Amino acid sequence: MNSDAPLYERDPQAWEAYLAEGNAKQPRKRVSVDVILRDHAGRILLVDPRYKPDWDTPGGMAEANEPPRQTVRRELREELGFDVHVGALLCVDWVSPHGPWDDLLAFMFDGGELSDEQVAGLKLRDDELAAFEFCTPEQAQQRLRPYVWRRVVFALDALKTGHVQYLQDGYS
Repeated sequence: MNSDAPLYERDPQAWEAYLAEGNAKQPRKRVSVDVILRDHAGRILLVDPRYKPDWDTPGGMAEANEPPRQTVRRELREELGFDVHVGALLCVDWVSPHGPWDDLLAFMFDGGELSDEQVAGLKLRDDELAAFEFCTPEQAQQRLRPYVWRRVVFALDALKTGHVQYLQDGYS
């Protein structure tokens, strides 16, 4: 083979090793995925995690190499016994490093409007959650941390407009 040929043509195994070395040096991002679920009255489902002081939107942290849509489906099955249909992406929020945490990519998807039967089928399945409740936007604003509330506001706007929102620390 021509010695002037690129490494990926000359030595595919060496090329794979080069890529693996580069991959090992790349920073890793934490990824969270939440979903906006609504009841027939337009109220938003919130959850009360035992491990933090404020309420939150349903979802959680992605596992290694787990796609965001799969993350939120897994989290809702584990926590509420519900298999959600994950709809459109509503927003992505880059959250800067804070406290002991590195930066984070926070995805928020549309989970749609739940039927009365689906709402009745929601059950706490593990010890991570103390409660769940459908809340008006005013109630949600009072219960959520300010940056989570800002993310919800942009997500609700995306539901109306059909325009995905890119945020940085909860701001567009």
